[in-house]
This record gives sequence, C-alpha cells and structure tokens, in this order.
Amino acid sequence: MTVMELWPDEVPGDVGIAGQEKSRIHDSRFVGNTLLITNVTRPSLTVHLPPAEKNTGAATIICPGGGYWDLFWELEGEEIADWLNSRGIAALILKYRVPRRPGDATGVPPPGPLSDAQRAVSMVRSYASEWDIDPDRIGIVGFSAGGHLALATATGFQERNYGQIDAIDAASCRPDFAVLCYSGYLKDRDCDRVADGIHIPADTPPVFLTHASDDSESDVAHSVIAYLGLHRAGVPAELHVYASGEHDFGVRRDGKLPSSWPQLCLDWLHSLGLYNAPSG
Repeated sequence: MTVMELWPDEVPGDVGIAGQEKSRIHDSRFVGNTLLITNVTRPSLTVHLPPAEKNTGAATIICPGGGYWDLFWELEGEEIADWLNSRGIAALILKYRVPRRPGDATGVPPPGPLSDAQRAVSMVRSYASEWDIDPDRIGIVGFSAGGHLALATATGFQERNYGQIDAIDAASCRPDFAVLCYSGYLKDRDCDRVADGIHIPADTPPVFLTHASDDSESDVAHSVIAYLGLHRAGVPAELHVYASGEHDFGVRRDGKLPSSWPQLCLDWLHSLGLYNAPSG
C-alpha cells in the first residue's frame, strides 16, 4: 500500500479550515461502527494493487461517502479496495477535501473535491505503466455523496476545474467508466430532473447505478432520475434498484438484496470489454 499526495505544493483553490485531520468511530444506524475521517486539507490517493498473478489491468478510484462532511473510510474505502483487489482490480482510495469549505453551495459538487477527483484520474493514468494498469480501463466508483462526486467527474471532464499544475495534468481526467452507489444530490430538489451543476455530454463514459427503494438517507429518485438523464443523452447506463436494502450497504455480503450488486457490476464491465475476471 502506498499513499501519494495529489498536489505537489499548495492545494489549489482551498481556503482552508480550522483543525487538523482526524478520524473517529461512527455508529451508523445502518451498519454499526465504522471509521470516519474529516478535516482533510492534504488530499491523497491510497494505492492498493492486486497480486500480480490476479492483475487484470483494470483500476478504480474510490470516492467514499459522507455528505461532503466526512469520509466513510472503512466501509466505503478500505472494504471496497479489498473487494476490488480480490477481483484483480487496482483500487485507489481518494481522500478528498472535507468538510465543505465556507461558501460551498449545498447540492452542487464542491469545487475542492471535484478538483481532487479530476487530479486523481490524471494521476492514475500518469502512473499506469508503473502500476501495471491499462490507461484505457480506469474507472471511478462513489458511494452516497461520493457517487455524486463520481458522476460530476465522469460528466465534467471537458473542462478541468483548476489550472494545469504539472505534467500529470496533461493526462486526461475522463474516467473510462463510473459506478454510483446509493448516490445523493443527483436530482433537483423540487422536480424530476438532473440536479443543477451536472451536465451530461454525449461522450460521458458508461455509468452503472444501484440503489435501494427504501433508502431513508438518499431517496432512490436520485439514481432513477440520473439514469433517465444519462439514457436520454445516449450514454450507456445500467440501473439496479432493489426493493429493500436501505443505505450504506457497501459490498458487504450480509444476505440482503443489494449483496448481488458487486457481481452485477463486474458482469456489466465485462460486457463493455473493460474487465475480464482473473483465472483461478
């Protein structure tokens, strides 16, 4: 495991916050105790590479959720990385800026996290050879608010959110696919349309969405409306809505209905030519 800071010097556009980075154990009403991180001022990628004999060449940047206030680092970071590695996929956990900075508007991608995510895609592509990654099979997966960030990254690649810093930024910040799990902030608050701040170009990469109908934290309509927006824009998209499963189900094999989504996602990636399961 390697930790790499995203920015070589000052973090662009950051007004800063009071207090040092810290972590705590949070008792989630959905999954029990799990580790959260907040007060992130030095964004980074934590690199988890699969065993060489299992490596498929695919890679996924992981955006934990937490409402842009915290990062669910264990449930939606480390556990996701372990699952991806077990399937031969390089996993890179994005520690993006949280909490929201003064002046950040609720309901649109905060500029800091979006810059961090765009930089992360370019960094993984720049290090693809060193990490034995196919630069044309780099995706992004997000959970809850992290799903919103993943979609903002997948649709906002035509204009970088910051000025070029170095050679890393010469690499494309367009992910090759995006996976959105029980996402929030995707739907306009007052009507059934994609939220302001997310514009879907026709060359948006393929998107997989999953949600539970009984999600009491983030309404299933966020994923449904986003899927319709993607479909109408001609973007390849797949949506799985479960009758039950609530929020924060991650990739835990707990017998609940959403336990099937990880394999469905791998099947979807295989159908697109982006993933082949390792042998053995």
